Amino acid sequence: MASTSTERVLVVPAVRLDELGRFQGFSRESERYLAELLAEGVGAFRPRSEVEDDPTLKQMIPYVAFRCRDRLFCYTRGGGQGETRLHRLRSLGVGGHVAEEDASGGATLAAFEEALRRELSEEVEVRSPGRLRRVGLINDDATAVGRVHLGVAYVYELESPQVRPREDGLADAGFVPLGTVIALRDEFESWSQIFLDGFLAAGGR
Repeated sequence: MASTSTERVLVVPAVRLDELGRFQGFSRESERYLAELLAEGVGAFRPRSEVEDDPTLKQMIPYVAFRCRDRLFCYTRGGGQGETRLHRLRSLGVGGHVAEEDASGGATLAAFEEALRRELSEEVEVRSPGRLRRVGLINDDATAVGRVHLGVAYVYELESPQVRPREDGLADAGFVPLGTVIALRDEFESWSQIFLDGFLAAGGR
């Protein structure tokens, strides 16, 4: 995999999000937004080092929560995680940037989900049968990290709570009762808080 300085990642113009209706928080309208944002000719791949502080572009990030009945997989972001601004925060989401080589050079929804599957296989080992589904979008323009990223939220419904981290950056990982996650909400990164409030805490289906 390319280093952070040379990696080319998928971005879309923030103005397209404005045209479609920019929102703060969680939106269940992923179909409507992604049909436009990941249409042919809209997205592009740019060096990650050039876009990390550019709010005119939104880096597209798959963000997957693992759920087994009333328990959620969570972890603490360690030094191995690429986004240093999130280190030491708890997270409910597994995922990362969509790199050009991992998406076979495509800026489409199919290429995005191809990269998602690669990202998951790198970060975790899923040992349970389950079903992965897209449930919404996450946008947080209230933080420096959020202003340059747009999350595509997925839930992986598992039959048993069997997920093992493959990376050291996923520290203290395990399944936690939903009530405990809600009680610890303030210890989580903003995207996890948004996902929790907008979908997971209500038992979103």
